[in-house]
Amino acid sequence: MHKGSGRRGPWLWTGALTVYAFLYVPLAIVIAYSFNDSRLNAEWVGFTWRWYEVLLHDQDMLAAAGNSLFIALVSSCIATILGTMAGIAMHRYGMKVLTFMVLTPVAMPEILLGVSLLLFFIQVLNLTLGMISIIFAHITFSICFVAVIVRARLAGMDESIFEAARDLGASPWETFRYVTFPLILPGVIAGGLMAFTLSIDDFVITFFTAGVGVQTLPLRIYSMIKIAVTPEVNAVSTLLMLLTLTLILLASKFAPDVLKGKV
Repeated sequence: MHKGSGRRGPWLWTGALTVYAFLYVPLAIVIAYSFNDSRLNAEWVGFTWRWYEVLLHDQDMLAAAGNSLFIALVSSCIATILGTMAGIAMHRYGMKVLTFMVLTPVAMPEILLGVSLLLFFIQVLNLTLGMISIIFAHITFSICFVAVIVRARLAGMDESIFEAARDLGASPWETFRYVTFPLILPGVIAGGLMAFTLSIDDFVITFFTAGVGVQTLPLRIYSMIKIAVTPEVNAVSTLLMLLTLTLILLASKFAPDVLKGKV
């Protein structure tokens, strides 16, 4: 039995390295070619910082980045508040219908969710598509991620802590303020960072709900690569990648057990 496990070892390592190479080699190529001193991007010519300087003077790109940051900040803040309340309700009441309603946006294909929100905004709310519609859409799909993280955080706690607070005369609000909230705060922060990351990277749902005249960073990148994948696209993709990885690392620091699936 032990010998069989040893023989499988190299194959497992080979398979794992192949999967990781498939995932990360394209990202490494994007990063490397963002420093390529060639506009055609067909072959490596030499090292340069020029494309990052071009990026910093591209007003359309900067405007799109500003839109993405504003949308991500507003939607993640609202989604964090609503998602925290939903996570607490899911843990406290354990209603399957509530869990189903909160988690449905996660399981739903993004293109279906985008089309549904588009029809809802136009036909039901009679809302002009723009920044507001994008923010509403991002809040919709971000709430469930925050709720899942907060619920998992609560599931790992000892219920006797809350019972002790109530036995000592604390009101429900005081129990939440002085006991529950401080304990779930790492999960709340992790959920907020995750919501911010998902919002700033989103393309499909934003594409359906943006309307005319509003561009986010993913939409701007998409409009540029329809012509050609220039080093400037590689540069902005590299910066966006670094921002996303940083936020994910921060989220995992605040709630490592939740994000690793250990709770």
